[in-house]
Amino acid sequence: MTLARDFAQSFDRLIPRIETPRLVLRAPRASDFDGFAAYLGSDRSRFTGGPVDRNQAWRAFGHIAGHWVFRGYGVFVIEHRGTGKAIGTSGPWFPEGWPEPEIAWTLWETGFEGQGLAAEAALAARGWAYEVLGWTTAISLILDGNTRSEALAQRLGCVRVGGFTHAQFGPSGLWRHPAADRQGAGMEAYA
Repeated sequence: MTLARDFAQSFDRLIPRIETPRLVLRAPRASDFDGFAAYLGSDRSRFTGGPVDRNQAWRAFGHIAGHWVFRGYGVFVIEHRGTGKAIGTSGPWFPEGWPEPEIAWTLWETGFEGQGLAAEAALAARGWAYEVLGWTTAISLILDGNTRSEALAQRLGCVRVGGFTHAQFGPSGLWRHPAADRQGAGMEAYA
């Protein structure tokens, strides 16, 4: 095996794997990039830094892997158990410029919306952040106008507690997640 392949396999083994009834939250893989790049190249990504070309998408994809390296945690790729397809990302996220640690989520295609998949992924990721990382609270930073993510935040028990203007992304709502001891079912619900 090549050094690159050995490293990729080691990276995959180091990142936790969380299974829910319909999803697997796992490490990002090079094979996920085309779906990620298609998402970031589309208007769907307008609330998450896009649309951008494949070169910029590659940098953003590297940011996801690098976050795991530098912080010891990051967003997971959401894999649909029924199809094995990578459909989005969700997880703990705290890059430079964020006001505090976040639970983030994206679904890359409209065909996966409206099924509760983003909520299932975000709940599992939040449970992991609380139970494994020891977080006691988290936010979700949602760009103004992203009504679908605001509705999801409300379904997750989040409350808008203020605003934040990010230097790159602009005005956002700061949504507070329920405290770790009040969130309800955590990771154990998916064991």
